[in-house]
Amino acid sequence: MSAENKIPTRRERARGGAEKLFTRTFSGLLYAFLTVLFLFLGTIPTAIAFAAMSWLCCSEFFRISRQMGRTPNEFLGLTATVIFVILPLWEPQFDLFPFVLALLILLSGIWYVWRPRASIGDAAITLFAPLYTGFMMSPIVSIRHMHYETIDYFWIWSMLLAFGVVASVWASDALAYFVGSKFGSLKMTPKISPNKTWEGFFGGMLGSVFIWILMWFIGIPGFSLPLAVIGGISVGFAGVMGDLFESRLKRAAGVKDAGAFIPGHGGMLDRSDSLLFAYFVAYFVLLLAGFVV
Repeated sequence: MSAENKIPTRRERARGGAEKLFTRTFSGLLYAFLTVLFLFLGTIPTAIAFAAMSWLCCSEFFRISRQMGRTPNEFLGLTATVIFVILPLWEPQFDLFPFVLALLILLSGIWYVWRPRASIGDAAITLFAPLYTGFMMSPIVSIRHMHYETIDYFWIWSMLLAFGVVASVWASDALAYFVGSKFGSLKMTPKISPNKTWEGFFGGMLGSVFIWILMWFIGIPGFSLPLAVIGGISVGFAGVMGDLFESRLKRAAGVKDAGAFIPGHGGMLDRSDSLLFAYFVAYFVLLLAGFVV
């Protein structure tokens, strides 16, 4: 039997599985540590770090698009996604958003006119990619940039609030995986994500709500128990929808992972799919509660 066709032994399979688990765990912990570090360092480091994440997510989205036969304007889309993430550094950021969006539409239209081989689908993806990755990533910078005008050490509370939003999605993913793998039997979306179960879904919701209740418990100013419950449920649900959205994209393109930037996890988009939807929902929940200024 040739070396190429040799069937691995049980010990070799176990060693390979252990190596994959170590790689996945180490890279996941490193990713989490760097995310928390930049959130702690302040608004500008947060904006820089998440702009880089957004650029990677947008690049991987374009890779998926190419797998589907599309040829969008990647330079224009990647530039726009970075701009969307750093917009919250200027106040109020949503006064600038319509201008940036209009400019993106204008430039995409000009590119479409002057590139005869481009389809309207290519132009649409050029617009959608930075909105999906950059604009949907920007609320975490807005939350980190929030301030309490009448409360001392407001930067500590904004940092804890931003970290809590991120941690609630991580807790939701972790608990959903644990509950789903141990007790899951009812398939949630078998045609999109066969491993997702309703048991895991509700387990993930509990994980998200727990982190939001924890933010209320530690005494973040203005945080109430009803807000914690509503925020936890909303963010948990949005995270699942974000995950399923990207799963359907990958299934349509016939790819397993969006990229290979994070060993053991796939691409940055694979790690951020839940967060992209969750950030925006968290922002609006906090905005309605009077937090984000």
